[in-house]
Amino acid sequence: MIPHSETTTERRRQQVNSTELIDNFNQRFAVVTADTPALQEQAFRLRYQVYCIENSFENRDDHPLEQELDEYDHRSVHSVIIDRPSQIITGTVRIILPDQDAAEKSFPIQKVCNHPLLQKHRLLHVSRSAEISRFAVSKEFSRRAADRRPTRRHTDFSNERRASMPNITLGLMNAIVRMSAEHGVSEWFAVMEPTLLRLLARFGIYFSPIGPMVNYHGMRQPCHAVMETLLARVRRERPDVWEVITDNGRLLDSDDHPFASFRLVN
Repeated sequence: MIPHSETTTERRRQQVNSTELIDNFNQRFAVVTADTPALQEQAFRLRYQVYCIENSFENRDDHPLEQELDEYDHRSVHSVIIDRPSQIITGTVRIILPDQDAAEKSFPIQKVCNHPLLQKHRLLHVSRSAEISRFAVSKEFSRRAADRRPTRRHTDFSNERRASMPNITLGLMNAIVRMSAEHGVSEWFAVMEPTLLRLLARFGIYFSPIGPMVNYHGMRQPCHAVMETLLARVRRERPDVWEVITDNGRLLDSDDHPFASFRLVN
């Protein structure tokens, strides 16, 4: 179960100085839209590492080029997280945009969940939706990044990798907000691991369950969020996190509405 409330004391305990969080993140990581063939290939290779090697979600024999791709990639926008000191890509995520010609087949979530929010008329006429997908962080790639920092003692590397995971997760959320802003997306769907949902909740980032858990790359929770509502709650509960995932508000307009310059006219 995802917690939906915290005491004021708990929130204060979790928060750090907001300037410190965003400065540390920006010094360590770069969020880059994978809009070139070279960057997309690196994203697909990282996905292969996570989905075929580190986990058995996909059959590696189906990907002889050691790149994990599927039928949704041509309708997706991709981003990667680059570890600045080593220049190694340690995380990737995509948002799948709707198929205007076949809305009922737009997203992978529609294969495992039949919630009314996913019906054709809802997707096309109420909002511009996207599915968050391939939210991937590689343990192996993170290890390689740590190994390339000669100023660190070897005994520090495992602790450093664990400390980096939350920052990489926030970087991927920044990428999701950025890609959504650029493509006029106002609502998100996802099928997420419970552990990821709990990690996001620690940062004040809450997705709402829609339907029961499903067996999809392991047991996962179909969920949904309205981008503007989610960001507003993050700003109330975790302003430090809000600054990281919105580029200190630069992805929002003066009224804290995301994607103002890209908003679709219904």
